[in-house]
Amino acid sequence: MAVSKRFLSLLQFQLAQFADRPDVTSLVVYVAAVEEGKSPQLLPVGQWPMANRTLAAVALDNPLTAVADLRRWLPLRHGGVLLGALQVDTAALPWPEPLRQRLQAVALCLTEGLCLDLEQQRLQQQLLAQHEQLTVLLHQLRNPLAALRTFGQLLLRRLDGDERNRPLVEGLLQEERQLQRYVDAIDRLGGGNLEPAQEPGPGPLLLPPSLGGSASQPLADLLERLVQRACATAALQGRPWQGPQALPQWQGDSGAVAEIVANLLENAFRYSPSGSAVGLQCRPTPAGGWQLVVWDGGPPIPAPERQRIFRRGERGTAGAAQPGSGLGLALAADLARHLGGELVLCNAPADLDPALPAHGNAFCLSLPAPAAPAP
Repeated sequence: MAVSKRFLSLLQFQLAQFADRPDVTSLVVYVAAVEEGKSPQLLPVGQWPMANRTLAAVALDNPLTAVADLRRWLPLRHGGVLLGALQVDTAALPWPEPLRQRLQAVALCLTEGLCLDLEQQRLQQQLLAQHEQLTVLLHQLRNPLAALRTFGQLLLRRLDGDERNRPLVEGLLQEERQLQRYVDAIDRLGGGNLEPAQEPGPGPLLLPPSLGGSASQPLADLLERLVQRACATAALQGRPWQGPQALPQWQGDSGAVAEIVANLLENAFRYSPSGSAVGLQCRPTPAGGWQLVVWDGGPPIPAPERQRIFRRGERGTAGAAQPGSGLGLALAADLARHLGGELVLCNAPADLDPALPAHGNAFCLSLPAPAAPAP
């Protein structure tokens, strides 16, 4: 096995501590190597003192104890697997008890170091394999996305003058562009070329900075697309949909706000029972900000789960049987805090507006007043 520079540094430090022992004449560390078509052997990776001598590999099928009368071997073994060996040459045998304990401690330390090296190599190989698979999947995903874009553009030409169906095709093309943004963000993430967020929040964000909006991007433009998507989803599911009377005139990191609202709407349609109403309400706050409420008329989320569902990896009872990672609400809450706002689960929708259902769930996203433009 190949060893890292860190292990070699650890090795030299451990061996150099025997400089105060005149009865120790030589120490050599070997690691086990198994190559296809060759017999297993021990390869030297370090020695003390640092003499200019050439060390040869040792075949594992040779009796190690027969190499020299004053030489002993301490195996570097973990879980029944021989990772290497520590060769010890001394001036006399048997070893004094303090020396024996010291050598055993060094052998144990080197064994743990080799285990960490093996684990690091395994993880690196696993990450490399996953990266290669991800690269292939991203490449293959671009093909159907390009086909969707081409077919959508052709269909849009055929619908020239058909104002009833034209918005549906335009919405399809908008969703394709959003998917393309996600694919590009994942591609940059895999290449390590993402720029760091300029103003990090209290914790790491799950949303890549490339998906955030610019400081001057109007929120209404992005929310309008989400309202169109929600309206189409409600029509397909045969459930009532209530959109906002007016879209918020808010500017800031609108891309992050859109991610939050999209997540909340998706959850409302996915987890509320068929036939229950879903809606989005937008209203200004006295402080100059906005409150965005995504509500549904389904069964209320149980009280013990109302805080827990905002933790990463946690899911409520209603979604336990459905596919998901339990990251959506945690991501939304992180983004809300990063924006200077807050995302909370309110009481019944009717508590916010008597015109809304008396029973159900209402997720309230508060946005601060937009920052004044720099003079």
